[in-house]
Amino acid sequence: SKRGIAHFAQLLTPFLFLIINKFLHDRSQLKDAIIGGGVPFDRVHGTNAFEYPGKDPRFNQIFNTAMINHTGLVLKEILHSYKGFQQLSSLVDVGGGLGFTLNLITSKYPSIKGINFDLPHVIQHAPAYPGVQHVGGDMFESVPKGDAIFMK
Repeated sequence: SKRGIAHFAQLLTPFLFLIINKFLHDRSQLKDAIIGGGVPFDRVHGTNAFEYPGKDPRFNQIFNTAMINHTGLVLKEILHSYKGFQQLSSLVDVGGGLGFTLNLITSKYPSIKGINFDLPHVIQHAPAYPGVQHVGGDMFESVPKGDAIFMK
């Protein structure tokens, strides 16, 4: 229906804004990155894509909105079809942002202890959710232990 398409487009607008506003600029550095090494995003913005949201509050807000909207679209179907969460007592979402994914999972499976793991500048804005603990850190250094790790 037209209403469904409009709703879908509205949910994806923040994500498209990010791609157009930040990531397409990186193409200008692609040739230099290939010849001289490095990552185009890092060359354009002076930092890597993981740290950049901590330096640009507007980008961080739009990025978080985009991830929540995307998660809402995708996870609904995953929770309907996938039954593997039933056997878990703990689940670590690495790069879990504001914890929205774990909130949806632990709402359906309240026996799961959710650990939302992301960079400190990300989780400082995360709202409290029942059954979800927010932990700050760097996935390249260590990751909290759990029965399973979720990454998207």
